[in-house]
Amino acid sequence: MAKKFPLHPKHPERICWGCDKYCPADAMGCGNGSGRTQHPLELLGDDWLDFGDWGLEAPDRTGPNVSD
Repeated sequence: MAKKFPLHPKHPERICWGCDKYCPADAMGCGNGSGRTQHPLELLGDDWLDFGDWGLEAPDRTGPNVSD
């Protein structure tokens, strides 16, 4: 089961966000050889959730006002 993704972590720069392990940035356990994956907060700012539906608590789009 996947861990719940933190929306506003206190220190996102200390963690790799590339998988569900959330390893410290200096001791990644993935072994993929790449750099640390940044949290969307670091890339897009504090209002990163306002940039669209990220699949996290997305609004219900099946209501009567939905047009095809």
